[in-house]
Amino acid sequence: MADLPTHTIVFEILTRLPAKDVGRSKSVCKQWYALLSTQDFVKIHCSRSVVSSNQRVLLIDDLTCSVRPIISNNNDYGPSSTVTFPFHHQNNDVSILSHLNGLLCVCLNHTYELLLWNPTTTAFKRLSTPDSHGFYINNLDAIGLYVDADDDYKVLHIKRRSGVLGVYVYSREVDSWRNIPFITRQEYLSPHFNWSAGTFCGGTLYFTVCECWIGGTNVVICFDVNSEQFKEISFPPVPSNGMVQGVLVNVKNVLHMFASTGMFEMTIDLWTLQGDYWIKVLSCPPIPPISLSLWCDITHYVTNGNWFVMTKLGKLFTIEMDMKPFECFYPVSWFRGFKGAVFVQTIVSPSI
Repeated sequence: MADLPTHTIVFEILTRLPAKDVGRSKSVCKQWYALLSTQDFVKIHCSRSVVSSNQRVLLIDDLTCSVRPIISNNNDYGPSSTVTFPFHHQNNDVSILSHLNGLLCVCLNHTYELLLWNPTTTAFKRLSTPDSHGFYINNLDAIGLYVDADDDYKVLHIKRRSGVLGVYVYSREVDSWRNIPFITRQEYLSPHFNWSAGTFCGGTLYFTVCECWIGGTNVVICFDVNSEQFKEISFPPVPSNGMVQGVLVNVKNVLHMFASTGMFEMTIDLWTLQGDYWIKVLSCPPIPPISLSLWCDITHYVTNGNWFVMTKLGKLFTIEMDMKPFECFYPVSWFRGFKGAVFVQTIVSPSI
């Protein structure tokens, strides 16, 4: 360590600071401001920030927007702190569509505008344009946030309008939208299919596409973010005699799915994707009947052999599982996850 240049030592120390402390450190001197603003610093700091202890839960209701830590010793939410939106809104009409590396892609429901927002730094960027790009319609559109091989943060926007599907990509680097081709089955254009938000894992965005009735078709659409090619893979072989909900999550760069099925009783299975095929990791016993509103609010939280079934109000059930320890926390704190997100506190900026 004694042979390392002072600049290198400072760099190594600062990349390990919490995001809010990095923001304060920018005011120390011009040299530090310049250093902490470089893309290399932001990238390394982000890679060191994406850890479970740095996760926060953001929840939005009609009156407040709050952020809560996750308490590891009892696996529940910690005390909340209120967040003030830095952009104009009406009665907290903000929907969370996607999240990655501390950035949230959100929609202002009264204007349909898309924004990128870092709730830690409060910085945001409007993605809407005068030529009608960057406007989101609930139940028709799907959004995915990702990083390509050139470290450019991008937003994939799938739009269904009167039986016509359009796919557009926003680039943070060039601050513009462009159209890309998408070949898929015609029936997926129907509003009878629900598209999930995209989950980024291993250079691919994954979407669940589920038909809105019992026994309907369920598939997964994959988007390679570097070749910008789409393909379809099968859904896990879950029973189709009840409601089906598939929640995708990236666990240490391996795609997993929590597949919930049932009507009066609900069963939740955890699957992992190997190649183009799903392997069942574990199952939980049938969960006793719960209300439909809570059924749509389910959050799955797996850590150190315990499986926590939660809602935005807190723990619903705890199930002890015999499994290798790993951590996975994916929120669906409102139907399709629009009112909740787990994010890591980073200094990643929504604009260049």
